[in-house]
Amino acid sequence: MEHRLVTAIETALGWDSCEPIGNSFALGRIEDEALLSRILTPNKLLDVAMRRSLNRPQFRAFQKGEEVHPAVYFTDTVSPRGQSIPMANMHRLGDLLRDGATLIMDQVNVFDPTMEVTCRALQWWAHERVQVNAYLTTNDAAGFPLHWDDHDVIVVQLSGEKDWEVRGTTRTAPMYRDADPNNTPSDTVIFNGTLQAGDVMHIPRGHWHQATRTGSGAGHSLHVTFGITKRTGASWMAWLGDWCREQEIFRLDLDRSGSGSGALVEAATRLVGQRGPEDFLAAHSQQTTPGRHVPYLGIFGPLHGVVCTAHFPPRIAEHGDIVDVWAAGKKLTFAAKALPALRLLLSGRPVQLDQAAAVAGAEIHEVAEILIKEELCAPLTDELSSGYTGLVTDATS
Repeated sequence: MEHRLVTAIETALGWDSCEPIGNSFALGRIEDEALLSRILTPNKLLDVAMRRSLNRPQFRAFQKGEEVHPAVYFTDTVSPRGQSIPMANMHRLGDLLRDGATLIMDQVNVFDPTMEVTCRALQWWAHERVQVNAYLTTNDAAGFPLHWDDHDVIVVQLSGEKDWEVRGTTRTAPMYRDADPNNTPSDTVIFNGTLQAGDVMHIPRGHWHQATRTGSGAGHSLHVTFGITKRTGASWMAWLGDWCREQEIFRLDLDRSGSGSGALVEAATRLVGQRGPEDFLAAHSQQTTPGRHVPYLGIFGPLHGVVCTAHFPPRIAEHGDIVDVWAAGKKLTFAAKALPALRLLLSGRPVQLDQAAAVAGAEIHEVAEILIKEELCAPLTDELSSGYTGLVTDATS
C-alpha cells in the first residue's frame, strides 16, 4: 500500500524504508501544503470532538500547564428517556481555546477514516502497531513538561507553529514496565527550535522532549504524533511464556527442593531454540486479530467495493495448484486461479469489483465475499472510502 503521507515522511527524513525508526533523531520537511490540510485541520479535529461521546483520557484539555477538570468542558446530554450521555461542550471548549489551551485527542484513528487509513499504511510500512494522537494548542498555552515516551514517535506539524526541545536519553531503550524508573532528564540538548507547518520530526524511544507555545503570542499549533511501538526482546520472552504452556513440564508445580530444575532449564533452552525472534516477529504480523470494520450485509445491497483491513500485509504463497494466505490470525487456501484476485484484494488499496473483474477475472466477486467473511477485507463504504481519497490510489489504477 503506497500512501502519500508515508512517502512524504520518507522523503522529508531522507529515509528509503522504515529501518531508521528508533535509531536516531531526525528532522525534515514536507512541502506539500495540500497534503497537510488533507490529513487533519483544527476545525476537523473539533468537529470530531463535537460529534462523539468522548471521555478522559481519550480527550483532555490543559491550561497553564495543568489538566482542566472534565466538568469544565463536558456536559451530560439527557435524552427524552432520561439517558445521560457525556458530550463535549463546544461553547466552553471555545472559551478555553480563546484564553489559550491545549486539547489532546488520543487515538484519532479510531474516530476518523483518514487517520485510520494513515495508521494502517504506517503499520504496513513499519510492520508494527501504530496509533496517532492529535494536539491542538492556542495562543500562549504550555504543553507537557519534559518527559520521554516508551515508543518511537513521528511528529508531523500540520498547521501553525510550536517550540520544541529534544534531549538525549538517560537510559538505553527504557520501557513502560522496567527495572528503572528513569526519572532524571538528560542535559544533552539535541534540538531546540520551532516546528512550522510541514516540519516532520522523528524522536526515538527514551529521548526526553517537551513542546510549548509559551511566549508565542496569538496563534495556534496542530500537530499529530504517530506512536510506533516496536517489538523487543522482552516481547519475545513474553511470547515464549505463552508457548511453554503447551508442554507439561512447564505446567507442573515448581519443586522447592530443586530436584526438577535441571529438566526445566533444558526444556526452556529447547523452546528458545525452537522459536526464535524471527518466528515471533512473523507470528506478530500474521496472528494479529482482525481490524474494526462495518460488516457486509447483503440486505443493504450488492457488494461494489472492498479493501483489505488487516493490520499488516497478508502473506500470499503459491504452491502449485493452490494459494495460501496468512493474515489476521488465519490461514486460508484458494485455488491457484484466484491468485490475480487475491493480489488485488489484499494490496491494501481500494478495489472496485466491476473494474477489477476486467483485470483479475469474474471470480474476484466470490473471492471478495470470502475475504470479507473471514474479516481480512471490509466493504468499501462511502465513509471508509473517504479515508483513501487522494492519499491511496485504487488497486486497478
